[in-house]
Amino acid sequence: MDYKKLIIRGISYSQTQSGAYALLLEHEETSVKLPVVIGNFEAQSISLGLEKDINPPRPLTHDLFTQFVKNANFQIESVIIYQIKDGVFFSNINFKNPLSDEELILDARTSDAVAMAVRFDAPIFTTSDVLNEAGILLELDEAPKSEEDETDFENVSDVNDLSGLTSEELNTLLADAVKEEDFDTALRLQEEIKRRNKKIE
Repeated sequence: MDYKKLIIRGISYSQTQSGAYALLLEHEETSVKLPVVIGNFEAQSISLGLEKDINPPRPLTHDLFTQFVKNANFQIESVIIYQIKDGVFFSNINFKNPLSDEELILDARTSDAVAMAVRFDAPIFTTSDVLNEAGILLELDEAPKSEEDETDFENVSDVNDLSGLTSEELNTLLADAVKEEDFDTALRLQEEIKRRNKKIE
C-alpha cells in the first residue's frame, strides 16, 4: 500500500471540547493537514516526547512502555494511521527486533501511537483514504478578503446550521476555523463541503 508520511505540526487546545487538544499532523508533499482530537495527558506526553531535553521526575506511562520495548530488544519501525470510522482514528504500531528480525504489530489509539513514535523518532504514515476523508487543505497565502466576502458570524465555532450557507461562505468559514485552530469546526465544515460536491458529481 502507498502510505503517506506525516509530520507533527503542533498541538493546540480544542475550542469546542473542554479538556481536549488537537494534534495537527501534516502530509509534507500536499500540505494536507490531519487534525486528531486527543486528551490532556496524551498531549502532555507527546509534547514531552518532542522536547528531548525535558525529563519528568518520574516516568510517564509512555516512558515506561518505551523502556520495556527497548529492554525486550525491540524498536518501533513506524506508526500507521490506517482508518477513520465515525470520527475515530485507528492506528498500528509496527515493532521490530533487529537481532532476530521478529516483527510485531499492535493496535493502538492514535494518540498513544504518536506518543510512542516521538520517543523512537519513528515515522508516522497514513493512507490516501484517511487523508481524503479527514484531511484539511488550506492555502495559507491567501489574498485578503474583501468586505463582500466577510460572513456575519462573529465566531466560527458558533456556526450550527450549515444548510443555509453558500459554498463560498463555507470555504471562508473553513479558512477561519483553521486559522483559529478550531479543527473540530473545520472538520464539520469540510464534511459539508464534500457532501455538497458529491451531490454535484
